[in-house]
Amino acid sequence: MRKGVNQWCFPADWTVERMLTEVAKAGFEGVELNLSEAAGDNHSALVKSLGLKDANGLTTTSTTADARAIAARAKELGLTIPSLSTALHWQYPLTDPGEGRKGREIVRRMLELAEAAEAGAILVVPGLVTEAVSYDAAYDRAAEALTELAAEAKAHNVIIGVENVWNKFLLSPLEFRRFLDDVGTDWVKAYFDVGNVLVNGFPDQWIRILGSRLARVHVKDFRQSVGNIHGFAPLLDGDVNWPAVRQALRDVHYSGFVSVEVPPPAHFPEAALRQAAQALDLILA
Repeated sequence: MRKGVNQWCFPADWTVERMLTEVAKAGFEGVELNLSEAAGDNHSALVKSLGLKDANGLTTTSTTADARAIAARAKELGLTIPSLSTALHWQYPLTDPGEGRKGREIVRRMLELAEAAEAGAILVVPGLVTEAVSYDAAYDRAAEALTELAAEAKAHNVIIGVENVWNKFLLSPLEFRRFLDDVGTDWVKAYFDVGNVLVNGFPDQWIRILGSRLARVHVKDFRQSVGNIHGFAPLLDGDVNWPAVRQALRDVHYSGFVSVEVPPPAHFPEAALRQAAQALDLILA
C-alpha cells in the first residue's frame, strides 16, 4: 500500500508549490488534488460547512495543460497524483433532476484533468437522498448516471471511485456492493472512506465485503462519543480499529493508495502533516 494525502489537509492560502514541497518532505508518495469551482462563492460556503477549505489548484476552468504542469512538478519531487477529488457533487448531485446534468459535466471535467495528470481515479459522491429526492429515485438516477459516465471513464483510462459519505444513501456495505454490481463495470468502483462508516458500522467489514471493488482509500479517525461532523479527528486520535483495518486491506489484497483526509490545524500545519505521515506508517506497517 502507498501513502497519500488529500489537498484538503493544507491551509487554503498555500500555493500548489508549497503543498507539493511539504508533501515530499513529510515522506508521502502522492497527493490527491481537489477540483473546486472557479469563483464559486456558494461552493466555498458549502465546503466550509463540511469542515473543508478549498485551496489553490485545479478549478472547473483549469486546462489539461494546468493539470500536466502540476503532475510534472510532483514527479520532479518524487511524487505522483493518484486521484482527483471534489466537493462539488454536494452542490450538484448526480441524483438531482435539475443539477444532475451539471454534476455529470463535473465528472467529465475531472476525467479529462485526471488523465492529463496521470491520475488513475477520481472521487465522486454518487448522490443525495433528500425530502425531494427519494431513496429509490436516487438509486436509479445514480446508477444511470454512472453507467453512462463509465464509457467516458474507460476512454480516459481513469476509474470513477464512488465514495461512501453522509448522504443518507448506500448505507450498508451489502447495498454498496450491490450498487456497484448493478452498474456492472470495472470503471466504476469504490472510493472507501474509513472514518465515514464508523458512525454506524465497522470499516474492516466494509473492506472485506467490497473486496476487489476498492479503487482508492481515504483515512481519517472518528470519535464516537461526539458522533457528528465534529467527531472527525487526526489519525490515531479516535476510535477506528486500525489494526483491523490494516488486516482487512491485506486480506483483500489492496495495494493502492491510502490517503489521509483531515482538515489542517489552525497552527503548525507542517508538523501536523509529519504526524499524519508517521501515523500512516504505523497503520500500514
